[in-house]
Amino acid sequence: MSKIYPDQYGRFGNFGGKFVPETLMNALEELEAALNEALRDESFLQAYDHHLKQYAGRPTTISFAENLTKQFGGAKIYLKREDLVHTGAHKLNNALGQALLAKRMGKKKIVAETGAGQHGVATATIAARFGLECKVFMGEEDMERQALNVFRMELLGAEVIPATSGSKTLKDATNEAIRYWVSHADDTFYLIGSVVGPHPYPKMVRDFQRVIGDESKEQFVELEGSLPTEIIACVGGGSNAIGMFYPFLTDDVSLVGVEAAGKGVDTTEHAATITKGRLGVIHGSLTYLLQDEAGQIIEPYSISAGLDYPGIGPEHAHLAETGRVKYESVTDQQALDALKVLSEKEGILPAIESAHALAKAFERAKQMDPTETILVCLSGRGDKDVHTLMKQFRGENHE
Repeated sequence: MSKIYPDQYGRFGNFGGKFVPETLMNALEELEAALNEALRDESFLQAYDHHLKQYAGRPTTISFAENLTKQFGGAKIYLKREDLVHTGAHKLNNALGQALLAKRMGKKKIVAETGAGQHGVATATIAARFGLECKVFMGEEDMERQALNVFRMELLGAEVIPATSGSKTLKDATNEAIRYWVSHADDTFYLIGSVVGPHPYPKMVRDFQRVIGDESKEQFVELEGSLPTEIIACVGGGSNAIGMFYPFLTDDVSLVGVEAAGKGVDTTEHAATITKGRLGVIHGSLTYLLQDEAGQIIEPYSISAGLDYPGIGPEHAHLAETGRVKYESVTDQQALDALKVLSEKEGILPAIESAHALAKAFERAKQMDPTETILVCLSGRGDKDVHTLMKQFRGENHE
C-alpha cells in the first residue's frame, strides 16, 4: 500500500473514476478544486476539528466488552463507539466536513440521499446548524422501515422526498438525488453519505471519516500497549469501514469487512457485493456491483436498510482485489442474534448494520488466542431499528 490512492484520475487501482454526464463534469471539477484547497488550509481543518469536538462529541470512546469476552473466550473484544456521536452514528463526521465545504464554496442548498436514515438525519442536523436549505431523497420502502428517522429529519427542517422507482431503496434514492443535482448544481451541494459515487466523493468521504481510525489507533495503544490484532467493520457502501481501516492499512493488523448476506449468498436475496458482484459502473464509479448476465443491476436485499446497496465503494474493491482487506458476509439471522447478545450482555443496542460486524467478531474471537484482540467499529445505535426489531423478535414479520 505504498502508493497513494486515488491517483490523478480518481482511481483506486482498477476502480473508481468519473463516469458521469457532461453536465456534471464542471460541478465535479469545481468540487475537487475546492476540496483540495480546503484540505491544505489550516483554518478549514481547525474549524472541522472544532465542530467535531464541540458539536459532534468526539472523541468517541473505546469500550472493552468484558462480558462478551468471557462468554466467547479467545480474543478480547473492544468496541469503537460511533453510536455515541451526536445523532447516533458515524455519519455526522462526514456531513460536518462536507457542509463546511459547501459553505466555503458559497452554496446555500444541500441535497442528499439516505438508506437507513442516519445519513439523512446527520445531513438535516448539520444543515440546520449552518442555515442551509436541505432536501433528502429516500426510498419509499426505506421510509416505511425507518419512519422514526423520517420524522426526525422533518423536525430538523429538511424536506424528505420519496424515491418511488425500482426497489424503492438506497439505490433509487441516489438516482433521484443525482438527477436533482444535475439540474441544480449552480446553487446546490450534493452531500453523499458513503465512499461511493464519482471522484472526488470516495476520497472526500474517506478523509472526513478517517477520524474514526486515527482516534482508534491512539486510544487502543493507550489501552493495550499495542495495535489490535484484528479490526472488523460492516460494509454497505463502506464509509465507517474505510474510515476505520484507512489509518491501519500499512500496519500489521488484520482488517475484515462484513457484507450483508441477507437470506444467504446462495439465494437471490442478499447484498454481498464483493462476494457475488462483478465489475461495472454504478452512480458514476467503476466498482463491483450486483448485476445479471445482461449487465442490469440486481436489486439487493438486507434486513438492514443501510446495507442494501448494490455497489461498493471503489477503494474497498481495490482493497479486496489486492487482498489487503478480507471481505466476508453475515446473514440477517446471524446479525439479529448478535444484536440480541450485545444488548443483553453489555447493555448496548447497536444498529442492525453494526450487528453484522459483531456477528463476525463473535465468530472470530472463539478462533483466536486470549492474548489477541479484536476491535469492532460500532457504527451506529439501534434506536432507529426498533420498529424492525419488534416485528422480528415478536414474530410479527410474516414475509
